[in-house]
Amino acid sequence: MADWQPDVLGDDYEQLTLPLAPDDEGDVVATLVRRRRPGGAAADGAGAATTAGDGQHLDVLYVHGWSDYFFQTELADFWEAHGARFHALDLRKYGRSLRPGQTPGYVTDLGTYDEDIEAALAAIGHHGDGRSPRELVLMGHSTGGLTLSLWLARNPGRAAALVLNSPWLEFQTREVGRLLLEPVIGARARLTPTRPLPNVDLGFYTRSVSKDFDGEWTYDLAWRPQHGFRTTPAWLSAVFHGQQTVARGLSIGAPVLVLLSARSTLLPRWTPEMMHTDTAIDVDGVAQRSVQLGDLVTVARLDGALHDVVLSARPVRALAYGRIAQWVGAYLPRPTPPVPDDDRAPAPDDAPRAASGLGPLLSRLGAGAHRAGRAVARAVGSAVGTLRGTRAGRR
Repeated sequence: MADWQPDVLGDDYEQLTLPLAPDDEGDVVATLVRRRRPGGAAADGAGAATTAGDGQHLDVLYVHGWSDYFFQTELADFWEAHGARFHALDLRKYGRSLRPGQTPGYVTDLGTYDEDIEAALAAIGHHGDGRSPRELVLMGHSTGGLTLSLWLARNPGRAAALVLNSPWLEFQTREVGRLLLEPVIGARARLTPTRPLPNVDLGFYTRSVSKDFDGEWTYDLAWRPQHGFRTTPAWLSAVFHGQQTVARGLSIGAPVLVLLSARSTLLPRWTPEMMHTDTAIDVDGVAQRSVQLGDLVTVARLDGALHDVVLSARPVRALAYGRIAQWVGAYLPRPTPPVPDDDRAPAPDDAPRAASGLGPLLSRLGAGAHRAGRAVARAVGSAVGTLRGTRAGRR
């Protein structure tokens, strides 16, 4: 694996290229981005798995949406301030990972991203063996939220929690429209998989976000184009398949937080409401679909939020960060620091001397039991969710 290199976001960030298996378009990579660690601390598998004394008890892996890449440094600041080591993944053929001659964002199955995600988790120190001292939180935006939801359903117990920022869990025309379109798109995916579909992105979302227009954010318009990348039949068919899988129920055992705008504005003409609403997805349809992710789903609706909630106006995104912090405090609290032996109450004079080492031993055993108990609880939750999903499918 290559070494960490300086990133386009400046001195505070660095990136790691993750080689992946080549496909029909040539060499393929994903790119992991992180805040630069003090002293150049290692973030490869071994270093991340054995170092827990930095006061951070969580690892966060963020995955972007369609026609996007990671540039939301304020999001990284938030997570690092709340006890997490933040990492973001530019998936294959997006942003930092896009190579000449490649069709931007092109895959034929969202499961293809399993390789990208596994490579990123290995670099962070989460190999699936349960040896990392930090709990894993997955966070995805839009299509990235759909991708991570499907991945976690296939890999129960791998993450302690899932945070979704306007996940694209259902098509804009709801299930009826998706099922009507699916046979047509599926046929075109088989015949002309990479031929671009008509572009329906009129640039309204970019207008509400980019500092070059009416927004407040600066980013690379080559990696996040004004009218988005041209979609292809094979890619859209993969999304439809993923959304249908969600519709059948995923039975995710980990707690899930879904952040959504209170309203959508899906119109063919610009209106000022687009500065305060979601212009990409049907938030009501997604809110209804969210409860089919698992048994413990929290849906937070935010008035005034854009499609990428953390790019909304400052008061709205402050509220969003507050909702995340409240949720993290409930489901992923910081561990209680151990009490030093010098601060413990003295043992009675008549206590056997052999018992002097019993307190630390019991403390270690108790901590181990606590971790084991949480792991068992997550496993049981996943098993119960899977059983309920199976029963629901039989009905």
